[in-house]
Amino acid sequence: MTTATMDLKQHIRGIPDFPKPGILFYDISTLMRNADAWQVAMGRLTHAVAPWAPDMLAAIESRGFLTAAPLASNLGCGLVMLRKPGKLPGETVSHTYDLEYGSDTLHIQADAIRPGQRVVVMDDLLATGGTLAASVALLRKVGADVVGASVLVELRALGGRQRLDVPVQALISYDD
Repeated sequence: MTTATMDLKQHIRGIPDFPKPGILFYDISTLMRNADAWQVAMGRLTHAVAPWAPDMLAAIESRGFLTAAPLASNLGCGLVMLRKPGKLPGETVSHTYDLEYGSDTLHIQADAIRPGQRVVVMDDLLATGGTLAASVALLRKVGADVVGASVLVELRALGGRQRLDVPVQALISYDD
């Protein structure tokens, strides 16, 4: 099999009932530990994101860091982290958003983005879209021009893409 025809779904393991009953968890660690598959995945993501010409990638804690770091290197752009409270030094800007049962907050360092910089937000998975939508809102709060979002895996049945007002690139999609 050539890298052009490699089926990356074959390198992602589904784990039923994790982290709780009724959830099928798509484990990207099996993709990451296969050097050939990981290189193909990063190459395809680079190709997908490059047309947006980002100045910066914004990685969502924590698995977004795993895709954004090699991608930023491939694209020759910067990388900023979107983190949970208390994880970033210095002054931060935050955005609180609702979850199914409660709320959560993301932070970015106040000086991480210059107004008008073209930013692509990165995460490992798009499910309901709440975290990605909150990330877009946070980035806009600090003046970013959010030009897109990119994920390794999208769970289409959960409709997360519809919550976003930026283009989305998903490397792998599951319809069920």
